[in-house]
Amino acid sequence: MISNPPVEPTGARSNHDTWVIIPLYNEATVIGGVILDLLTAFPNVVCIDDGSHDNSGRIAQNAGAQVVTHPINLGQGAALQTGFEFALERDARYVVTFDADGQHRVVDAAEMIERARNENLAIVYGSRFLDDRTNPGILKRIVLKTAVWVTNVLTRTRLTDAHNGLRVIREDAIRGIKLRQDRMAHGTEIVVQLGKTKLPYAEHPVKVLYTDYSKAKGQSLLNSVNILVDLFIR
Repeated sequence: MISNPPVEPTGARSNHDTWVIIPLYNEATVIGGVILDLLTAFPNVVCIDDGSHDNSGRIAQNAGAQVVTHPINLGQGAALQTGFEFALERDARYVVTFDADGQHRVVDAAEMIERARNENLAIVYGSRFLDDRTNPGILKRIVLKTAVWVTNVLTRTRLTDAHNGLRVIREDAIRGIKLRQDRMAHGTEIVVQLGKTKLPYAEHPVKVLYTDYSKAKGQSLLNSVNILVDLFIR
């Protein structure tokens, strides 16, 4: 008996020119589910296993992602740069940067890609501050808003959320990125470099999911303070 091949989701069929890039470091608990959700809309997912010492890379591969491994932990900026180069080598038209801890939503990424296509945008930044769906807490909001102000001064941009890891970047904009900041300051560095391309950009409202897990993995108030520290010493 010959069985029919599995039917690829409609959303995934329309995004064959897109690679989702996930910096991955010790996320074995959640990464499988994150990838399975992404594959409903995006057929191409690559995880940059940045020196994990759990089995994150194997789980990601078993879930359907391609995996590129850094032998040692180099930092999120280095992982993103590796991902950008990987995508360009495969003739990607767009990339989506997506966090491994489950805080981003696939529906938001899909909306951002659609907007980039429909409005001829080279960059779409996800913003948790364009509506009131995300509640980071008062202190974290103050720190993040301060980081936005500093980033806007340094980069001469007008963003409402400078350190959201959910972004859509078109191929011509990707070629303007050469990240050298490996810690949290890479978030400002990428805005600087994308701004220099003079390509059209927009922000898109997204909802960030703050869970106990994501907070423990880097979305704590302390991590937001570290963003400010990196900004001032960069």
